[in-house]
Amino acid sequence: MKPLLSAKKFSKNYGDLKVIDSISLDVASQEIVAIVGPSGAGKTTLLHLLGTLDKPNTNPKSSLTLDGVNITQLSDKAIAQFRNQKMGFIFQFHELLPEFTALENVCLPTWLGEKSQNDSESKAMELLKRLGVANRASHKPSALSGGEQQRVAVARALINDPKIIFADEPSGNLDSENAEQLHDLFFELKEERGCSFVIVTHNKELAKRADRTISLKDGKIS
Repeated sequence: MKPLLSAKKFSKNYGDLKVIDSISLDVASQEIVAIVGPSGAGKTTLLHLLGTLDKPNTNPKSSLTLDGVNITQLSDKAIAQFRNQKMGFIFQFHELLPEFTALENVCLPTWLGEKSQNDSESKAMELLKRLGVANRASHKPSALSGGEQQRVAVARALINDPKIIFADEPSGNLDSENAEQLHDLFFELKEERGCSFVIVTHNKELAKRADRTISLKDGKIS
C-alpha cells in the first residue's frame, strides 16, 4: 500500500547552518505521527518542508509526494493551490486574524479557493458545532479563550477536507485540561474524517498516544 505522504532526501540549510540533514519519511493514510526532539533539532523546519511552507535544498534526488501527486514538480502557484486543497495547518498561537470573527476565520481557506460564501459559512458552522464552539461563531479571537481559539483553528484546518494536517506544538499554549481535550479531538477526527496528522510536540502524553513517533536530533532522525 502506497503511503499518503512520502518525502525523500530532504535537507535544509540556512547559510552554513544545516538544519535538516537528508531526511526521508513516509506517512500512511489515517496515521498520527508525532515529531519529537530537543529544541533546535529541526522539528518545525521539517514540518514546514513537509507542508510546502518552505522549500528544501535543491537536490535532484529529493522529492515530496502527497496523495499520488509529486509536489516537487509543481509551480509555486500550483503548490499553493494544492496546499490549500489537500493540507491543513494548526499552530501553537492559533494565527487567527484578529479583525475577523471565528466563523470568518474558519471560512478563509475556502475563500482562497473561490468557493461560494453560503456553502462555506454553512460548512464552517457545522465544524464549529462539531468542535463545541458554534455559540462563539460571531466573536472575534480577542473574546475567545485559548482553548476556544485553538478549536476555531482546528475547524479552519478542516474546512477544505484535507488529506493531512500539520500541527506545530498545537497544545503548547494550553493548560493541561484543554490540551488533553485537543489531543482527544485529533484522534476522534482521524477516525471521523479519515485524515492523517503530523504533529510537532513536546507533550509526552500526546507523543505516547501517536501511532508512531519520529525523534529528531541535529537535523536527523535518531
